[in-house]
Formats: sequence, structure tokens, C-alpha cells
Amino acid sequence: MTYYGPNHLAESFQTVRNNTITIAEEIPEDRYDFKASPETRSVAHLLAHIAGAFNIQHQLHAIERRTTLEGFDFQSLMQRLTAEEQKQRPKGAIIDLLRRNGETWAGWLRGISEEFLAEPVTMPPDATPATKSRFEMILSVKEHEMHHRGQLMLIERQLGLVPHLTRQMQERMAAMAAAAKP
Repeated sequence: MTYYGPNHLAESFQTVRNNTITIAEEIPEDRYDFKASPETRSVAHLLAHIAGAFNIQHQLHAIERRTTLEGFDFQSLMQRLTAEEQKQRPKGAIIDLLRRNGETWAGWLRGISEEFLAEPVTMPPDATPATKSRFEMILSVKEHEMHHRGQLMLIERQLGLVPHLTRQMQERMAAMAAAAKP
């Protein structure tokens, strides 16, 4: 028995994706070319990266259903994904891509079994650990997005925006303070 199954994965991923989409909507399109530093991705490319990052795990688990990563051509997949994220897109197209790909990934998650999540996958030679569960690998999609969403929230601050999650927390704190007053 697990305490975090396929539906939990899908729901928690959708929560993370919806928060990413809110950030994408709140950053003005004329700031989508903003880079926190010269060697980093622009807002547009970071959002496109987030939108496409699920493809690695999707390829491994949904399409190929690999039980080993030995011999997997990561280089070709990464080149294809990098080329895709570098495409110039307007804000609306990026938000649509985030929605579409998010729905694709969450929909696939809802259809897998707990047994599938428990299956071990052998890592490439000399990797530590030598195996990981599909669950751990699939969960990395959400973890990866949360990492980049933290970057986006800092970028919002650099652009003079207060992130929506911060505003929501401030509203909750103000409501609690108001309720506590006699």
C-alpha cells in the first residue's frame, strides 16, 4: 500500500502547473525576454523549458516503458527538447503549451497503477543509486517545475511584481490578524 498514488501525483502536479501558469499570465509579455543574468534563460525560454520538461520521463515511462536507462540516447532527446524550448513564441502560445502539456502529463499519471510506480528502473552504469523506482523518477517532473517556479518568483520580484502565492499568504495573514482582534 502506498500513501501517494497516481491520482495524488496528477493532482499535485496540476496544482504546481496551475501556479506556474498564473505566474506566466502575470508577467507582462513585454518582459518575456527578461533574463536574470546573461547566461540564464529568458522568461519565455524558461517557461517553454518547464512546459516541455515532462517529455523526458514521458519518453522513458509512457512511450518506451524502459526498465533500464542503459543505452538510452539522452543526448538526442535533450537536443530535441532544447531546440523546442528555443523557438520564439508569443506569451499566449507559451501559456497554451503549459496547459496542453500539463493536461497530457496529468492525464497519463491518472492512468498508471501503483504497481507500475513501484517498478525499479536500472540507472546507467556507474550511477548512484543503481536503481530508482518509477515513482521517484516520475515525481521529478513536479520537483523540476517547482525548482524553476522558484526562479520565476524571484524574477517576478526583479520585475517589481509580487508573486500571487505571496499575495495569497499576505491576505490569509491579514484575515487571521483581523479575526484575532477583539
